[in-house]
Amino acid sequence: FHKHQVEGEVGILINPPVSFQITHYKQYPPNVTKVYSYFECRRRNEAQFSEVVFFGLQYLLKKYLAGPVVTEEKIQEAKVFYQLHFRQAVFDEEGWRKILEKYDGRLPIRIKAVPEGKVIPRGNVLFTVENTDPDFFWLTNYIETMLVQMWYPITVATISREFKKILAKHLKATSGSLEGLDFKLHDFGYRGVSSQESAALGGAAHLVNFCSTDTVAGVLMAQRYYGCPMAGFSIPAAEHSTIISWGRHREKEAFESLLDQFPTGCVSVVSDSYDIFNACKHIWGGKLRERVLERGDDSTLVIRPDSGDPAETVIEVIRILEECFGSSVNSVGYKLLPSNLRIIQGDGIDLSSVKEILEKLRDEGWSMENVLFGCGSSLLQKINRDTLNCAFKCSYVESNGKGMDVYKQPITDPSKRSKRGRLSLRRNSDGFIETVEHGVGKPEEDMLVTVFENGSILQDYLLEEIRKNALLWEEEDPNCYQHNRDDLQAGEPLQKHIINGVP
Repeated sequence: FHKHQVEGEVGILINPPVSFQITHYKQYPPNVTKVYSYFECRRRNEAQFSEVVFFGLQYLLKKYLAGPVVTEEKIQEAKVFYQLHFRQAVFDEEGWRKILEKYDGRLPIRIKAVPEGKVIPRGNVLFTVENTDPDFFWLTNYIETMLVQMWYPITVATISREFKKILAKHLKATSGSLEGLDFKLHDFGYRGVSSQESAALGGAAHLVNFCSTDTVAGVLMAQRYYGCPMAGFSIPAAEHSTIISWGRHREKEAFESLLDQFPTGCVSVVSDSYDIFNACKHIWGGKLRERVLERGDDSTLVIRPDSGDPAETVIEVIRILEECFGSSVNSVGYKLLPSNLRIIQGDGIDLSSVKEILEKLRDEGWSMENVLFGCGSSLLQKINRDTLNCAFKCSYVESNGKGMDVYKQPITDPSKRSKRGRLSLRRNSDGFIETVEHGVGKPEEDMLVTVFENGSILQDYLLEEIRKNALLWEEEDPNCYQHNRDDLQAGEPLQKHIINGVP
């Protein structure tokens, strides 16, 4: 993510769409002058998630589409490549050269989109794409493949926010406040993703909702593409290699060395290399008990189990730690370990296991203040385009000076019916967000903002404002459409219902 990459330098001709889109300029009806398409996360019956967090478009625009992205060298490269690939001449050399000559290689495209970080009910338009020059109608869907990859950061940001809903509910119920919520879910996913770019884009998407991560690529992306000097934080932490290299019979010395090396500030120690329960009872709670207790409140020891059934292991570990270190009761009647001792569970974590752990802790009288979570593959990797049913479809064309609303409506799957005409997004008189089809929306009500036009970025969002857009609402129900609430009193300020902004 070097600074020179902010202008779209990647070869759009040689790394563009799926192969068949190269030939689509030959397939549209004669005299077509405009193709207008849109992106949505389709609404499906009984879907796990009812709303999505819009994030990541700015990165894709800056890296791949901004500035002069068409050059004579790329045209020649693409011509040779596609001749070999298709074994016939199908590449539109003339069309690309016209873009080079007429626009200095900048793309005559307009993209309007939801502001990044906004939380939108599924089934609504999230962004639209159209050509601004009638000669280049084919360009709209040529860039579809790249733009549909928005499914990934949207899905990660959405799942991360779903975690936040669950954590907020239990933290408020068992502590009386939401202090520290933005550090309760740590991104452990760097090693489990498919590429550096996936780590960066997914890691940054998580940072829309939280400030805790070990995925450095995501922090760098937030810094270089979203103007945030430091979006995520971490602490010194052990891994199994740094523990087992001491040998099985020197586990106590390995633990003690970490306390010596990091006498102040938090430190996390994986403690299940051999026997997590023995480590908690006889090493941390026995031989090193006084060393743990002498650490200050700002120098917390975080014990990390890393195997076994997540809920059962956390419950047993916290029981042992209470036996060895004692506990107190907070202002709402739930138990707390000493303030310099906490647990982080990062193995086997997904939305359902977090719920199970927190419910069992609550049943046994424990505050969520005692635990943190790390999440890897369930946050960044165990997802795909169909997790949120992301789709990019044409809804309007112009031919011979006349516009026509177009759509698909397959009889075999009604949920794949596409929208018709030019689209806008508005909040209606009842306060619900809805998509207006057929080009009848009022411009002054449209929530879609022009972010890209003719090769230029027109909106540059900072992570700070994106985070504000994605804030939770007070007592938000994970099963309801966020931002489609009809329980606000007339004239009541929205800010009253927003909770837990992250710095």
